[in-house]
Amino acid sequence: MKKPTIKISMQNVLEFVSEYHKFSALLCGMLLATALPPFYQLWAAFMSFSLIVFISSRKDKLCNLAAIGYWFGFGYFALGFYWIGNALLVDIERTGWLYPITLVLNGAFFGLFTVVPFMLTKFSKFIFLKILLLASGWCLSEWFRGFFLTGFPWNPISSVLAVSPNLLQTLAWWGTYGLSLITVIIFAWPALWFNKPNYKTFIFSLLAPIALAVLWEYGAFVISHRPKINHGKAIMVRLVQPSIPQSLKWDNESLEQNLKEYVELSHGLDSNHIDFTLWGETAVPYDLTYDMEQVRKIRQSAPRYGYLISGFLRYEPDGNHLRPFNSFGVMNRKGTIVGIYDKSHLVPFGEYIPLRQYLPKWIKPVANTISEFGRGIKFETIKVEGYPEFAPLICYEIIFSDEVIRKDNKPKWAIVLTNDGWYGISSGPYQHLVAAQMRAVEEGISIVRSANSGISAVINPYGEVTAQIPLGERGFLDTMVKPDEARKTIFGFCGNYIPLTMSCLILLFAFVLSRIRLKKTN
Repeated sequence: MKKPTIKISMQNVLEFVSEYHKFSALLCGMLLATALPPFYQLWAAFMSFSLIVFISSRKDKLCNLAAIGYWFGFGYFALGFYWIGNALLVDIERTGWLYPITLVLNGAFFGLFTVVPFMLTKFSKFIFLKILLLASGWCLSEWFRGFFLTGFPWNPISSVLAVSPNLLQTLAWWGTYGLSLITVIIFAWPALWFNKPNYKTFIFSLLAPIALAVLWEYGAFVISHRPKINHGKAIMVRLVQPSIPQSLKWDNESLEQNLKEYVELSHGLDSNHIDFTLWGETAVPYDLTYDMEQVRKIRQSAPRYGYLISGFLRYEPDGNHLRPFNSFGVMNRKGTIVGIYDKSHLVPFGEYIPLRQYLPKWIKPVANTISEFGRGIKFETIKVEGYPEFAPLICYEIIFSDEVIRKDNKPKWAIVLTNDGWYGISSGPYQHLVAAQMRAVEEGISIVRSANSGISAVINPYGEVTAQIPLGERGFLDTMVKPDEARKTIFGFCGNYIPLTMSCLILLFAFVLSRIRLKKTN
């Protein structure tokens, strides 16, 4: 008696994912997350977007499209933001139980942002127009996510192209959201073949890898033909990375030892040739504007002829209590603070609690451990005598496209102080570094990044990491920054008006062409 055999064909698979569209959408979203830094599984981006467009073309009722978009986003963001929960593992006994809840909440909330892009595909029966509608909607959704409830534009889909700086060079044209629009079109294009598998659609779907190759070649051309800078002063920086575990960073008994770590690493070699020594976010847990004892301890860490740049906590009277500020300070060898910047874009649930007074009682013990930080002034620059002025940024302020430096009299470089110790050895620090690379290309500036636990790095205006201290490694690195490599970019001048205009025009084109084709077929 012959054993029954099960034949699995491409058609069987497509029928299955179409039938179980919600479950399939969830899996596709999770698969897409593997294309994010540092994994860069671009094949997964092709597969997930192509399948999800195929599924949505088979389930074109508006309620089905909304469900497909939601579960696709749920899987993408729940897995893509898994590292956010690592912050709860620092004090695992008190907050570790919230980790799985965080995964679900990330997916549940951020999944809402991918609902409308899929609902837009309802407005055309033609799959190539559905792709254009989805891509435009995705671009607008990312832009909206960048400012809604103060914004969290982490992990734009265009960040999957950071596998090589070559693929990022068009950021100088249309920015992160514009490249996200192009990215969705490229990765969803093979859905043409999934929808109607034949020789003609297979050949047509090859336009997707060809477009990716064109992006690569264009980027390679731009980088290889960059202008040679024969003038201007190179700036020597010392990046200091002590890799202090987050569990010890705010431990009262460890504060002095932590500061000692920074001081010892700063004196690792002669610093007479150094212009700036850089410490991470809140490296100094004391207010350097009045705590002269701490100033005396650290002022010798400034280079003999340069400056120490460090994050520190600053306090101002606010009624009956002191309000903390997450600050960025520049100190000379004498201990004089010559420049201060207070963080302006605060982290929700990290530096303030939205709607704190309305939280349920069971969450208040956790919420009460988070202070209400004061806000600084946006787009400030710091000028130090003898050096080009720079844009100071703290932590995740670097993730906001078109919001890192002022438009008038733009600085040629930026310095980012961050911690990233909250997220341990995870994807988070790599994704944070990629955000800095993308801002460098968009604005055409050099970016120096100093992190407590990594990744400390120098990035040139083409998004190339020219020097770095790897994640989790303790040490210091003396390296060079060339602010005069700065270049003017179209995006740096026009900002997000470019991707928003692109999206609106493509939406209009898709709507009009869909109506014309419908009239011809009727």
